[in-house]
Amino acid sequence: MANTKEISRRIKSVTSTRKITKAMEMVAAAKMKKAISAVLKTRTYANLSWETVLHLVQAPISQAEFSHPLLELRSEIKRVAIILITSNRGMCGGYNSLIISKAKESVKKHNLETDFILVGTKGSIIRNQDYNIVADFKKNDLITDSQEVYPLAKMVLDAYQSGKYDKVLVAYTDFVNAVTQVPRIKQLLPVTLENEEYLGIIGKDSKIGLTPEDAAAREEKHLSQDDFVYEYFFEPNPQEVLDKMIPRLIEVQLYQAFLEASASEHSARMSAMNQATEAADDMVNELTLFYNKARQASITAEIAEISAGANALAE
Repeated sequence: MANTKEISRRIKSVTSTRKITKAMEMVAAAKMKKAISAVLKTRTYANLSWETVLHLVQAPISQAEFSHPLLELRSEIKRVAIILITSNRGMCGGYNSLIISKAKESVKKHNLETDFILVGTKGSIIRNQDYNIVADFKKNDLITDSQEVYPLAKMVLDAYQSGKYDKVLVAYTDFVNAVTQVPRIKQLLPVTLENEEYLGIIGKDSKIGLTPEDAAAREEKHLSQDDFVYEYFFEPNPQEVLDKMIPRLIEVQLYQAFLEASASEHSARMSAMNQATEAADDMVNELTLFYNKARQASITAEIAEISAGANALAE
């Protein structure tokens, strides 16, 4: 058993580490609160805007009387771009490793030429794994303005319309609650009914994050849309309206993905730091027990030596 001085030093070291993890937990909790507030405020708007795009996709050409390159399917998919959203710092459990693994699985599944667009410094780990990185964007700890995603959105929209990419995906982490975050791959372009998924809701078949009433209402709505046709009127003309509207709606989806990822990151970090703090508490309690045992053993040994010396003198 280690002596009391060694155990005392370890207790002080663990206590200092606990103070750091507790402080980091409190900082992450404050950021998480702001991030969750932002993501919940915009989620409904983002999903309603996505529904608008889906309605445009399924509208008959005879009624819509328009075509737009962002709504047209390519006859052949040759090259794909994946926007990978990770964090700038670690200490957030498996947050980064899970979304990176999800992106790699997508590459293997589709088996197509794939370019990565990185958002966040932790995604750079794939640089050494034979993946092609075409851009690296800075990511703020808290996303506060949709203008922050404009350069990225413009880049992917221009690349898609120029024919450089036939499909654009975004790899992000959906925020479910403070303890549950799910990595997802969402197709941004082209817009198709086959990818009718909403940000913040883990697929229409999985009921994560939905109450039974919400899930039933959403299913009923999707079923009722099979026989329902939306009719749109455009002023001054369809092409001018869609040239402005469709890119903005895609930007909204990308902005919401950033918000979901931000809320997930800070929630994961708070949870990781909370677990680290609890582990430090357990370690301090265990070391304190060892310290008391070592101290008691030392005292017992000293008493035994004194008693033996006293008996020797008495004889």
